[in-house]
Amino acid sequence: MTVTYSRIAVIGAGAMGRGIAQIAAQAGSDVLLLDSFAGAAERGREALAAQWQKLHEKGKFDEAHRDALVARVQAVGSIQDLASCDLVIEAVIEDLEVKRALFKELETVVAASATLATNTSSLSVTAIAAGLQHPQRMAGFHFFNPVPLMKVVEVVAGFKTSTDVCARLSAYAKQMGHSAVQAQDTPGFIVNHAGRGFGTEALRIVGEGVTDFATIDRILKDQAGFRLGPFELMDLTALDVSHPVMESIYRQYYEEPRFRPSVITAQRLAAGALGRKTGEGFYRYVDGVAQVTPEPAAPTLDLPQSVWVSPRAARRPDVLRLVHSLGAQLETGATPSAAALIVVAPLGFDVTTVAAVERLDATRTVGIDMMIDDAATKRRVIATNPATRLDMRDTAHALFARDGKAVSVIRDSGGFVTQRVVGTIVNIAADMCQQRVCSPVDLETAVRLGLGYPQGPLAMGDLYGPTNMLEVLFNLQTVYGDPRYRPSPWLRRRGALGLSLMHEEE
Repeated sequence: MTVTYSRIAVIGAGAMGRGIAQIAAQAGSDVLLLDSFAGAAERGREALAAQWQKLHEKGKFDEAHRDALVARVQAVGSIQDLASCDLVIEAVIEDLEVKRALFKELETVVAASATLATNTSSLSVTAIAAGLQHPQRMAGFHFFNPVPLMKVVEVVAGFKTSTDVCARLSAYAKQMGHSAVQAQDTPGFIVNHAGRGFGTEALRIVGEGVTDFATIDRILKDQAGFRLGPFELMDLTALDVSHPVMESIYRQYYEEPRFRPSVITAQRLAAGALGRKTGEGFYRYVDGVAQVTPEPAAPTLDLPQSVWVSPRAARRPDVLRLVHSLGAQLETGATPSAAALIVVAPLGFDVTTVAAVERLDATRTVGIDMMIDDAATKRRVIATNPATRLDMRDTAHALFARDGKAVSVIRDSGGFVTQRVVGTIVNIAADMCQQRVCSPVDLETAVRLGLGYPQGPLAMGDLYGPTNMLEVLFNLQTVYGDPRYRPSPWLRRRGALGLSLMHEEE
């Protein structure tokens, strides 16, 4: 197979640059490695040689192939040495003026037919290319660390980028063993844009005093299937990385409420509680292991005298079957008796609103999150309201934990936890499609490979129902009065018509 670019340059010999050089050499390209720090390029080449040696020792490839890979990488000392390259990939500091100056100098060195690519994660490709004589040959080529393992690359078209350049870069990414996704030049591109909802909504829930960090992490892992909770993830990436990204995308979108950052991360960043690398973040770490307080055991109490389930409860037949299977006596009257535990199951609304609208005795009313089929989850979540009696709270906790399934008890919250976070994720993704940032297919691919979600956000919305997602968001907006929750037109129209969120207009 003929490689799309036979001779490339990678500028920047840090972890990102080395990763790009590694997969480029493995794809069959000759690679020139350049770094502004003396000796860094040669050290980068040696690190790659050592890595290939380890892979050889593990039997991944033979000695001849190892030697061929090492021979394809050469450390060089100046930009002038890059004159023969047909692709130059920049992976230097995230500074607009530094990148602009670098590409202006490159334009005087490489051939007019050479492609110029920036690995920027947060800067505008259009702004970087603005000073070039031939901006049409420059594009974003955004990889993720660690490059050999993160099998997705965003190919970003600037305002003047040629479609042929994007097509060639996409073909080259495929030869590298990566999936290329096409993105317009918007803040955060695809992955960092789509990832805004997970952490920021979880921070809002904590900020309202609904529950603590560890409980939110448990709920989102056990109910919705995320591999890491949002606070575990922020500790892993470190707040000196994640908080500036939150602020950058919020500001670049002229303070769009959907991307609003949190004072919680700003304070922790100022305090130096960055996460695992500092030994303290949302969790405290000992020898790299998070110290998590065990969950308190569910109370052991007698069954409630009887249980009345609201006629408006989401998945009401499932709630009735669940309560019956747990051994409780169900009431069938139009209104609850004077002693019954009252159970509501709203979508988007909080327990308070439901109790007030349905004229229920709030002191005996608790909510259960039934957006997701109970059989598909490892955890139930129940919520009190400010008037719920402690004995009713504990009775409900004991009842719903009776079969051994984990139960989290939280304070009142529109949309509990999972509804709020999933709804926000789905809504942001839908609006990215509405803005034509990327295609629905590329969005799904980028998020699955770049963020490791259990499904892409549009598939997640389809799984739980676009109409349900729409109801969650409308009701959240009613409860909080915050434009953050306004549904995207993409979601509103497809939810109203019962269409898949992957459905594109003809």
